[in-house]
Amino acid sequence: MAPTRRQRPRWTVITGAALAMLLLWYHFPGNVRRRPPIDTVDWSRARQYYPRETIKPLPTGHPRRPIPPVQASIASFQHPSTTDPRRDQVQRVFERSWNAYKDEAWGQDELNPVSGGGKETYGGWAATMVDALDTLWIMGMKDEFHNAADFIVAIDFRNTTADAINLFETNIRHLGGLLSAHDLSGRADLLGKAVELGDMLYMAFDTPNGLPGFWFTFEEALTGTQRAGENDAPAAPASMCLEFTRLSQLTGDAKYFSAADRVTQFLARTQRDTSLPGLWPVEMDFRNERASTSHFYSIGTGADSLYEYLPKIHALLGGVDERFEMMYTQASKQIQQTLLFRPMLPDKDDILLLGNAQAHEFSPGVTREYQSQHLACFAGGMFGLGGKLFEDQGDVELGERLARSCGWAYSQFPTGVMPEMFGFYGCPSLEVCEWDEERWRHRTNRETPKGWRQIKDPRYLLRPEAIESIFLLYRMTGHEDLRDLAWEMFLGMVGSTETKLAYSGIANVMDDGVTEKLDTMDSFWVAETLKYFYLIFSTPDTLSLDEWVLNTEAHPFRRPG
Repeated sequence: MAPTRRQRPRWTVITGAALAMLLLWYHFPGNVRRRPPIDTVDWSRARQYYPRETIKPLPTGHPRRPIPPVQASIASFQHPSTTDPRRDQVQRVFERSWNAYKDEAWGQDELNPVSGGGKETYGGWAATMVDALDTLWIMGMKDEFHNAADFIVAIDFRNTTADAINLFETNIRHLGGLLSAHDLSGRADLLGKAVELGDMLYMAFDTPNGLPGFWFTFEEALTGTQRAGENDAPAAPASMCLEFTRLSQLTGDAKYFSAADRVTQFLARTQRDTSLPGLWPVEMDFRNERASTSHFYSIGTGADSLYEYLPKIHALLGGVDERFEMMYTQASKQIQQTLLFRPMLPDKDDILLLGNAQAHEFSPGVTREYQSQHLACFAGGMFGLGGKLFEDQGDVELGERLARSCGWAYSQFPTGVMPEMFGFYGCPSLEVCEWDEERWRHRTNRETPKGWRQIKDPRYLLRPEAIESIFLLYRMTGHEDLRDLAWEMFLGMVGSTETKLAYSGIANVMDDGVTEKLDTMDSFWVAETLKYFYLIFSTPDTLSLDEWVLNTEAHPFRRPG
């Protein structure tokens, strides 16, 4: 007979008593650090264990030379005052995605576009809603914008089941989304919400050396045990500069800019001391402020927005801080010398891509990897913007070639979209090399399109980087055929990702027919991908690049006059 509550075996009584004593000791003050509750924390007044003695003010004055225009002249555009009718189809796709989120996942971070319902991926603070806020405004959906904004200003950032948040993602999505929605609409309560979140993220810099870690852990922040990472991706802390600078510009409180500037100082100090001078490795020691814990270099995962933000922060600051031009120029030169390659192809002679490089730790030389990724497609826009701002036409032309190469990659697969990660056989130089059919036959993946060596990750996750660069180069050059390229990409993307509810990442871009859906619709789908498609078919004065700078999540910040 199973023991009743009144007839427990003797061993359960002894075990229960021991457990009770253990719990009593565990919670006795001084024996263990309890996790502090955050639901009552006022982050603007939270104790700083390592306060900064000085706050660096925002740079002022006049630039060494006036910032040149980024957009092409109106005469360069074929239809400067007429909206392309293809824009309406983009908006319908956005509205379908937004309505599915409203119906199935309102207030949650992301929609499950296949199974329905939602999920929490970024702290439970309505990431898709915050990310889509400025897209709603730009597309003229003002009632939807204000309904969402009313919900967002009521979010309590202290209310989360997470113990830690990804500092980078929260900064670019939530803080960036709030700042851009305020810049566009003028709603003061959205700026107030940005300040509330900014004060929380500001605490991530409360470390012995003032540099943040990759994760913002609430308990560590409240107990003074935060430390910068020893093997962190540099893009994470480096990508705080744009959002924190805009927050300082809007509030007049320089503390945010000053905190992010400590990362800038570290990067500027170490840029020439790495094993590939001009570039930063994909892992760095921020805790001990050493240049390299790795000798692997890429502008993809872990490094992308570090480079992307160099010309963008220059524009946002009005060109008065010359460090960003110097850092961009050094990085641009080394990227072109080391990471840029021409793939061996049978019938295409104008494709350029960006790969990876492994510097040798104990001997001179570099091993190149002719592998790239969808994330690296942002570089076309980066080179275009850098070339425009710093008057280097060669960089603008390179940016356009990189953007077109990513568009070409979309056309190579039956789904009409490109994979996450892939590889080629590289030509010995940037000159066209002879096609070697026999060499290609020994490729890693037997089912790849002709010329492609391997598809390392065959997924497509609704990513925006390719259309981002094509949009930016269209605005910089006025070349009308870039719109046609974008349209072909859009048709392939929608056709291969559509579900009964909305749109989903897919498992394999090489599927011919019905694709396997991954039941994921990341918030950047509505924040970036569809926004860039909408903008490329809008008139060029819609969000002019001479008046706005877009963060890495496509949130536009107004450039101060």
